[in-house]
Amino acid sequence: MPGAEPAAWLGGRLRLAQVGRGGHRAGTDAALLAAAAGARPGETVCDLGAGPGAVGLAVALACPDCRVVLVERDPEAAALARGNAQANGLAARVAVVEADAVAPGAVRHRQGLRPNSADLVLTNPPFFEAGRHRPSPVPARAAAHGLAPGGLAAWLRTCADLARPGGRLVMIHRADALPGCLAALAGRFGAVAVRPVHARAGAPAIRVLIEGVRGSGAPFRLRPGLVLHGPDGRFTPQAEALHRGEAHLADG
Repeated sequence: MPGAEPAAWLGGRLRLAQVGRGGHRAGTDAALLAAAAGARPGETVCDLGAGPGAVGLAVALACPDCRVVLVERDPEAAALARGNAQANGLAARVAVVEADAVAPGAVRHRQGLRPNSADLVLTNPPFFEAGRHRPSPVPARAAAHGLAPGGLAAWLRTCADLARPGGRLVMIHRADALPGCLAALAGRFGAVAVRPVHARAGAPAIRVLIEGVRGSGAPFRLRPGLVLHGPDGRFTPQAEALHRGEAHLADG
């Protein structure tokens, strides 16, 4: 709940208050997305669907010369994001915008999502569309994980609207959603690069990290896969370093 005492996250680099029991909480997906961001000095970075701000705040911490906009539709999560920015001494460079990523363009713009305003858009969109999964009985978790039919395409249209020409997108999603992600990116983002994420070596991918450049005509690339766990079930050294904020995946 807003005002809750922040707990250590990202190897203690961030103090992060999160939603209460039953809500969506930052974990591996957020750590990987932050590690893949590759923000550059002077850039404006938009974290779309920021929740309590884990990804965007991690990027603001790693890149002291960038400005970060955390976009979140849920008022409770947005309040947590504001508090987390303050708790980590980042409020001067981090803004929070309460807006719905899948609202019509005119509505989004009134809510503060300005077109062509971001050099880098980061997003961990809700993973499921209505009718394709059983929603959680916990309202906060259901809202964080679910989209209306066609919601993924609408979400990525908003990413393209936010990105400047030549601006970059980095997102994480379920591996089985890759075809839908690529279809929604077509005609908007080129230079698309995909990194599969595997729970264990030899196992099917469970996540994909997807990068793209707005308006680019460069070809598709498949990056080396990332393995999270070794044979003993523990994080690999690389995965451990990523979770602690001690390594990055950008341009790797």
